[in-house]
Amino acid sequence: MKSNRLRELLIKGKPTSGTRMVIPWPRIVELIGHSNGFDYIEYISEYSTFTIEQFENFGRAIELFPNMSSMIKVEEQTRGFIAQRALDAGIQNVLFSDCRDAKDVRECIRLVRPETPEAGGCHGSGSRRINIGSNTLEWVNAMNSAVLAFMIEKKSAVDNLEEILSVKGVDMVQFGPNDYSVSIGKSGEGKITEVLKVQQELIKMALKKGVAPRVEINSSEDAKPYIEMGVRHFCMASDVSIISKWCKQQGEGLRKLLS
Repeated sequence: MKSNRLRELLIKGKPTSGTRMVIPWPRIVELIGHSNGFDYIEYISEYSTFTIEQFENFGRAIELFPNMSSMIKVEEQTRGFIAQRALDAGIQNVLFSDCRDAKDVRECIRLVRPETPEAGGCHGSGSRRINIGSNTLEWVNAMNSAVLAFMIEKKSAVDNLEEILSVKGVDMVQFGPNDYSVSIGKSGEGKITEVLKVQQELIKMALKKGVAPRVEINSSEDAKPYIEMGVRHFCMASDVSIISKWCKQQGEGLRKLLS
């Protein structure tokens, strides 16, 4: 069974870098893998279309690259089904969205961890792709080693942040300014000072609690102020944002030349 690069780096206290995919095409996984630029790819299923077969093909593509891991971002509804099927297809780690308190977070952890007396989860071993050529103990170890990250993007989650960060099994947290602005009645104002201050406080508290804060950035330059704050974990851009930006810049540039 493939080793979990992201978990290994966290155990060693090393920084991590990821990039995001919305288009579930295995060839994009291969393009990113051959770049040797990232430790993992996050598939944003919350914003995408998907099938179980696509999960499996994503998992197969990731396995071509020993030094790269994978993550899936799952939405609130049917989160248990999506997370379990993605993990059993070979996507190794999970980012949960829309948790509102520590109870929600504990339930997400329970959905992923194996149903052993020690782990206390409810994920049972089934005859799925990840079990081919592996024994049940290897599967249990893989489910226990899955890195579990949580979006802190609701006012209630911010209000309960210290309790959330104290939950055993929370490996990473990331602030979601856009959803947070909606939850405080300031939709579309994710970059105002009030919201940015909340992100800064989240980072400080996560570091104090020993939970890795992760920040989503668009370029390597964006990481500098966060590195100064102590952040060592980043996820950069996405395939669709890169395509959109390129089309806008180059399309407009060519039209200006032609005019």
